[in-house]
Amino acid sequence: MREMEGIREEIRTWEELKQRAEDVEELLPLGEEDGLLSSEILSEIEDISRKLGRISFELLLNGKHDIRDAIVSIHSGAGGVEACDFAHMLFRMYLRFCERKGYKVEVVNLLPGEEVGIKSVTFEVKGRYVYGYLKGEEGVHRLVRISPFDADHARHTSFASIEVIPQVEDVEVRIEEKDLKVETFKSSGPGGQHMQKTCSAVRMIYLPTGISAVCQSERSQYQNKESALRILKSRILSLELRRKEKEAAQYRGQKMPIAFGSQIRSYVLQPYKMVKDHRTGKEIRNAGGVLDGELDDLIQAYLTSRL
Repeated sequence: MREMEGIREEIRTWEELKQRAEDVEELLPLGEEDGLLSSEILSEIEDISRKLGRISFELLLNGKHDIRDAIVSIHSGAGGVEACDFAHMLFRMYLRFCERKGYKVEVVNLLPGEEVGIKSVTFEVKGRYVYGYLKGEEGVHRLVRISPFDADHARHTSFASIEVIPQVEDVEVRIEEKDLKVETFKSSGPGGQHMQKTCSAVRMIYLPTGISAVCQSERSQYQNKESALRILKSRILSLELRRKEKEAAQYRGQKMPIAFGSQIRSYVLQPYKMVKDHRTGKEIRNAGGVLDGELDDLIQAYLTSRL
């Protein structure tokens, strides 16, 4: 039913663009006589072109899981307080990106930094082609700037890692109860006295691989268990997908990058401002815009480079 509704939405979008294009075609003769109308027609054509470009690009997102929701995790790395602040900057960047795209975001687990920022955060992003758009964000991100936390105003380099996995259906991953370890503890994040006094937070560990998932965003232990199990299944599937991709790449004679520790993107704020994707060489001078969620150019450059 979900897939069918998605197809219906695609059809509605194409039909709407087709109708708008036909309307513009009918107005063209009038636009030649009226300068004001001509300006409105040009504006309409530009808007149609933008939307056509977007949905045409989505036709390239034809991977098995590209159309699905995604689970995104951000972890601060080397850099101490500066790294926690950078992780928070990336979290805000993705929230703004999702807001621009009309995606729905639900925070599953958030561990704040000791002074500022966050140590780690996991959130679900729901919408059409979410995983297809965000899968290329996985890897290590680097920030270079003059630290606002350094009294000497020295330039600091800090790191954060991003994990992006597709949301899976229950039928795809089966977990035996004997292979699952469940731990409960008190929530450490915000949420009121109820969450901090009861053992509602849940950590699930898949014993054969050691993969784990933590959820403490809900008030009830039952809801947190459901969320943690959903994330755990998604991580198990993602691990299997990565194993198959690695085997296929080795068969083709390609050298696989290290998943953690390989720098995919740099955000330089001092002495100049620039964001560079090291996989494609794409550079954007508007670093502030990127950190405010304007990621489309970087994402499209990476995804088209893989075609």
